[in-house]
This record gives sequence, structure tokens and C-alpha cells, in this order.
Amino acid sequence: QVQLVESGGGLVPAGGSLTLSCAASGRTFSSAAMGWFRQAPGKEREFVAAISWSDNTEYADSVKGRFTISRDNAKNTMYLQMNSLKPEDTAVYYCAARRFGTIATGMSAYYLWGQGTQVTVSS
Repeated sequence: QVQLVESGGGLVPAGGSLTLSCAASGRTFSSAAMGWFRQAPGKEREFVAAISWSDNTEYADSVKGRFTISRDNAKNTMYLQMNSLKPEDTAVYYCAARRFGTIATGMSAYYLWGQGTQVTVSS
């Protein structure tokens, strides 16, 4: 069964850091672009960051300079290092995979999604 499983969420004070992981199983994703999205209560799911098969990256303006996306193909795992967290970063974070290797920022470009992990930043 092909699936993505996120982990690493939790409660952190403002200014703190967290690293999210997205472990893929059932197939290798080294040739696929992958991304992180988030959904805050009462809001639509939004793009956070994406990484291509060749490790090109793209970030939402709201997280640029604070978040870093990376991948370890040997472990079939993607990461999101989040620094200088703000209360407005509070959301459920989802990882997703594309069938293609190029970056995309729209949700419809991704075909496989994880179940999400909660990140809560206290003020």
C-alpha cells in the first residue's frame, strides 16, 4: 500500500523550532516532487513548501527564511525544518506527493496525501 505518514508535530512556544517528517512507503518517491501544505482552523488548506526531484525548492512568502524543506531519498523521507515559529503557523500540516518531478504549488497537482500532523504555536 502506497502511503505517506507525517510525524513530528506538537506544541511549541513562539520563537521555537520543530522538524516534521514525511515517511513514504509502498514505492520510492526519489523521482517525484513533494510538498507540504497546512490548514488552520476555519481556513482553506494552503501551500507551504515544495521540493523537486532534483532538490529545487519553493516556499510560500509567509514561511520564506524560516522554514526549510529537504528530502533523504535513501530513507524515502521528506522533512520540514521550522524555525522562528509564530502563533499564525498553528495548523495541521500535510505532506503530499506528485506523479511528476517538477514543483507545483496547487493542491490539485498532488495525488497522494498523508493524514496530517498538528502543529500548535503558543504565544
